[in-house]
Amino acid sequence: MKKIEMNNEYIKKIKETIYKQKYSIFTMGCQLNENDSEKISGMLSEAGYTKTEKLDEANVIVFNTCCVRENAEDKLFGKLGEVKKYKEKNGTIIVIAGCMMQEKHIIEKIRQSYPFVDIIFGPHTMQNFPEDLYNAIIENKKIEDILDIDGNIVEGIPVLREDKIKASVTIMNGCNNFCTYCIVPYVRGRERSRHPQDIYNEVVSLAKQGYKEITLLGQNVNSYLVSEKQNGQDVNFSVIAEDEKKYIVNSFASLLALINTINDIERIRFISPHPKDFTDDVIDAIKNCDKVCKLIHLPLQSGSTNILKSMNRKYTKENYIELAKKIKDKIPNIEFSTDIIVGFPGETEEDFEETLDAVKKMNYEQIYMFIYSKRVGTVANNMEGQVDETIKHNRFDKLKNLAETIIAEKNKKYIGTTQYILVEGKSKTNDKIYTGRTESNKVVNFEGNDQMIGKIIPVEIISEHMWYLKGKIKK
Repeated sequence: MKKIEMNNEYIKKIKETIYKQKYSIFTMGCQLNENDSEKISGMLSEAGYTKTEKLDEANVIVFNTCCVRENAEDKLFGKLGEVKKYKEKNGTIIVIAGCMMQEKHIIEKIRQSYPFVDIIFGPHTMQNFPEDLYNAIIENKKIEDILDIDGNIVEGIPVLREDKIKASVTIMNGCNNFCTYCIVPYVRGRERSRHPQDIYNEVVSLAKQGYKEITLLGQNVNSYLVSEKQNGQDVNFSVIAEDEKKYIVNSFASLLALINTINDIERIRFISPHPKDFTDDVIDAIKNCDKVCKLIHLPLQSGSTNILKSMNRKYTKENYIELAKKIKDKIPNIEFSTDIIVGFPGETEEDFEETLDAVKKMNYEQIYMFIYSKRVGTVANNMEGQVDETIKHNRFDKLKNLAETIIAEKNKKYIGTTQYILVEGKSKTNDKIYTGRTESNKVVNFEGNDQMIGKIIPVEIISEHMWYLKGKIKK
């Protein structure tokens, strides 16, 4: 029996066993984790569970973990201490999923310190969750469902999305880059691309459900299908579209062009590309595909060539800035966002000043800043020259001040302009105010009505407030 058919059989068995039961799920980490949580929620929903935010009501509590930063571990173990009382009082089934479960020292700590946990599974075995849950319910088993090798991509797992306007779609799993600070290749494995027909079918289904914006997800989307090469030659995958035309997909650029043809999808985003793999055909696809947003998330990580070499990023500061200039020359209205790590081992004041200089030159639309934290299993964990915590925080504050200065100046340029806003819904604090985003991902608040939700409307920007813009509907 195929794995997805077994999945469905166990979902059916659980549904026949339980009655009006509830679940809670906590998601840590990136959008890939959020996408995985939507699948976990989908399986639970198909099995008859409903979601609750009240832990004392939950029959199943799931933690979907991330291991990119150290505070994720602290957060998980704090939460486990909190839910132990629900296990003791209500017999709640406690589940831990996600990337952190691929780390042997974490598994051992859970065995020793949190023996009440019922199910552990990693990203390679998520599709087994219904079977694991059934065995935990019926046979009262403790389940450890972990694969140390790369898992296969399993299609057809149910998905439950709370957002009805925007959706993320994973196009590939894993990473081959082995940046020295990053644990992801060790926990998510090598690159495996989904068949473009499966991606196309998922996005078409989302369009029919009324979704307007799609974000394509991967650790390095530029490498989509590159890992499928045979004897050094590209493998061409054919996709039959709704218009019965055949499209050949053999790269990320050709996938973008295919998704751009899907009716009713109005915006396409993607994260994250790697600067070293940002090829000309991808630049051309961004330029030529009218639905692809003209905001590129281009992770810098450091502005120092020396530190970039230590990070194993395989580009220099100069390479990065030249790439951005080439993109800007081809697509004049393009904007950039980025990730930056502060306090990487060996980072000197001169290295940090190089980062500040790169930030000034790039004039980013958005900057996501992180203080370096050691991760067991990575090369950087054992590097000499670990930076003092006080110095890290001082540098972070300096970068934050520069970023906020740049963003404030860029925000001013929006005032008086007309921006096309995809309306996402009401403000959480004022039901007369509606909120949405520009193509450049700026949050805009304005007075509107329910009929606008899910539509792209023109809004004149009248003021800026650092983390959002205020507008009025253009008559």
